[in-house]
Amino acid sequence: MAPSSERLFDSLGHFGRFQAFVYFASVFQAVSCGIHYLASVFMAVTPNFVCGIPGNVSRVLFYNSSESTLDDIWTLWTSTENYIVVQLENGEIWELNQCSRSKREVSLDLAYEYKGNKSIFSCSDGFLYDDTKWKSTVVTQWDLVCDREWLAKLIQPTFMLGVLIGAVIFGDIADRLGRQRVMWFTSAGQFVFGIAVAFTFDYYSFVIVRFLLAMVSSGYLVVAFVYVTEFVGIKARTWASMHVHAFFAVGVMVVALVGFLVRTWWVYQIFLSIATLPFVLCCWMLPETPFWLLSEERYEDAQKVINIMARWNKVSTPCKVSELCSVQQDDLVSGGTGDNDTASTKKHNILDLFCNWHIARRTITVWLIWFTGSLGYYVFSLSSVSLGGNEYLNLFLIGAVELPCYIIACIGMDKLGRRNTLIPFLILSALICVLIMFIPQDFSILIVLANMAGKFSIGVAFGLIYLYTAELYPTIVRSLAVGSGSMMCRVGSVVAPFCVYLRSVWIFMPLLIVGIMALLSGILTIMLPETLGKPLTNTLAEATEMGRKKKSSSGKTPPAHSGAALEKIEMFGQETERNTEK
Repeated sequence: MAPSSERLFDSLGHFGRFQAFVYFASVFQAVSCGIHYLASVFMAVTPNFVCGIPGNVSRVLFYNSSESTLDDIWTLWTSTENYIVVQLENGEIWELNQCSRSKREVSLDLAYEYKGNKSIFSCSDGFLYDDTKWKSTVVTQWDLVCDREWLAKLIQPTFMLGVLIGAVIFGDIADRLGRQRVMWFTSAGQFVFGIAVAFTFDYYSFVIVRFLLAMVSSGYLVVAFVYVTEFVGIKARTWASMHVHAFFAVGVMVVALVGFLVRTWWVYQIFLSIATLPFVLCCWMLPETPFWLLSEERYEDAQKVINIMARWNKVSTPCKVSELCSVQQDDLVSGGTGDNDTASTKKHNILDLFCNWHIARRTITVWLIWFTGSLGYYVFSLSSVSLGGNEYLNLFLIGAVELPCYIIACIGMDKLGRRNTLIPFLILSALICVLIMFIPQDFSILIVLANMAGKFSIGVAFGLIYLYTAELYPTIVRSLAVGSGSMMCRVGSVVAPFCVYLRSVWIFMPLLIVGIMALLSGILTIMLPETLGKPLTNTLAEATEMGRKKKSSSGKTPPAHSGAALEKIEMFGQETERNTEK
């Protein structure tokens, strides 16, 4: 007898009009998550700057160019080692560097080169910023340069730390209070905290509010993923769950568009946050999922939702709650007998993922893939604005290239297999990282295209690791395996901004790190078993045996299509407990 979830969808349809409405209404808000995750690439940009001056400027000199204002000099600025010579109205001549300034003792002629004595001063009068591209950023707002530069570099890592914590907290709350309530709260939180960020009064309040914004953004993405998978049947669940991330990519593209149109950081933040408002106003209409209601024994409410689904999908005889409950009881009876009963009720912990050498090796490899996927995803995204050319177009293209990569991931893992799709794309992303190092810096278009290819390759690997992880582990620790992998993913997202900052050490250092990690992950993945068309395991012994006899057991493998059905049925139960990798 089919499990209760699939009995419901066999009766009402796997992706009818009702599911389509719920799906697109829910994932629309994922656009806002993508927006907030990448908003800092323009909001926290550091423009060219020099020390402020204690007086009114009469002349400005930069090498052989003499101008009357500093604004005319910025177009000539090429290096942080440059300095500007200014003459004040009182006749004093100053040399302005980025983090210091010096006053010439002899002020006879205004010349760029000067060999005489100078008195060096700190930047006590603030800084002068290049506002030709951005009228205002958080860096210029609170002078996050020189000895305060490290504060600017903490903006994105602290946000990602909030993402990690929010995923844990709201994933648990959604299991206790329901998906719809948490979706409404986190969606409203995105709007409130998003607007509040624009009106923060100092750096510390800015970071705190952004941290809260990260928590609710991550919480929404987690719960929305669970919500849509509980409304979609197995025939559409893989594609539907995978393409939640496509809407996240649309959010990245929106950041590029708004960044191009709005050049004041707090106005930019308000415009980005407004994207949340339509869903906040209508999300109260979305129903709770029938499976959560059944788990809470709210049978009448579950039946009401089923009846609504039936009307929308034009089904005359909807499935009854009593039928679903009887199926669940049958599943419990059939699954609760045998030697596995004791093992299934045992309390498992993280050490079970290292119970023997084969499982331990598998766990280390899977964790490395999760970490590498997240690291590569955010390194390519965050560094796209530093590739040369138009930074807004670069980020837009880096977001757009994600849309087809999830389609390729779905096709590849169903046709070629999970491992056979993962290995070539991991190794390809490593090769692309190496290739980019040999492209001359003047070829900005070629560099952008190569980075798009790298983002595409790592995106394919990143997209399928969630499902592959669930298939590699037995039922008794599957939820634990996916959850621990998801935590490694978020560790990668916290590390990624620091990795991007290593460009100041060597411009190719982030690519080198991602390339090495991707190559190592690809090589280790060769030792993982293929899971396409194979039934999901229930015990650690079965999972270990799958790894040992991955070649010889191919003759006992059931047809691919029944294996796919089994995996997705089992995934349903796990997806309602776990979260998305971003």
